[in-house]
Amino acid sequence: MVTEGTRYNSTVMKIAIGADHAGFALKQHLLATLARLGHQIDDLGTHSSEPVDYPEICASVARAVVEHRAERGIVIGGSGQGEQMAANKVPGARAALCNDLYTARLSRQHNDANILAIGGRIVGCALADEIVGLWLATAFDGGRHQRRIDQIAALEKREQV
Repeated sequence: MVTEGTRYNSTVMKIAIGADHAGFALKQHLLATLARLGHQIDDLGTHSSEPVDYPEICASVARAVVEHRAERGIVIGGSGQGEQMAANKVPGARAALCNDLYTARLSRQHNDANILAIGGRIVGCALADEIVGLWLATAFDGGRHQRRIDQIAALEKREQV
């Protein structure tokens, strides 16, 4: 479990978080973890394990990040796939599905991911703590990767209807 003094040291941030019913239990766990680490949290739902559709919840998290009401976002569902897709429909969102430490690190270093998607039916609490801790602590490398981020933003702008 990620706690104070772990190997992942990140600055305190404002984090928007949202989940569907399949991700609700993991979201509740991560709320406690993030609070313990001192982060300010904006919980955008869902607030129970009752079935709910995730697209608007994930879009709300993405909008909070893109509009600078949060520095980073986390979306959680059963697999995290649909949540990532929904968040990425918001222009400026760079949501990455990271159900392991390797993709969590690279999503930040190479892609400057601003939203983390996790599968609550795939990732257990201890691994989720590690993924979130690493993801929050990893800086964007910039350099050649910035050129690619700029290209993605240009594609996004051209494709908007």
